[in-house]
Amino acid sequence: QVQLVESGGGLVQAGGSLRLSCAGSGRTDIMYRMGWFRQVPGTEREFVAAISRTIDNKYYSDSVKGRFTVSRDGAKNTAFLQMNSLKPEDTAVYYCGAGSSGSYYATSSYNYWGKGTQVTVSS
Repeated sequence: QVQLVESGGGLVQAGGSLRLSCAGSGRTDIMYRMGWFRQVPGTEREFVAAISRTIDNKYYSDSVKGRFTVSRDGAKNTAFLQMNSLKPEDTAVYYCGAGSSGSYYATSSYNYWGKGTQVTVSS
């Protein structure tokens, strides 16, 4: 079992930056891939970014590529999402997930989820 807690969300003006953190606890003997997703009420949770266990591979949605950077603490199931040049359309609840197999882009590939952190970007 892994428990995930997101933090770092808030209200920011368009063009600003935020850094989200996802702290993992529980089983530390297994390294998981870490993913970031976001969700707006009434819509499906959508993929934002993910990072492999070994940090060698990073994945981004087209909508955030070049603006967001995913990273992790190599020794822990802890991940970060640096978000720059934020836009109003980035407003959502951001969730981190931990998983071990399957597509990086699919919510079904992540076994554990945090409760989310709200990001609001004003125009």
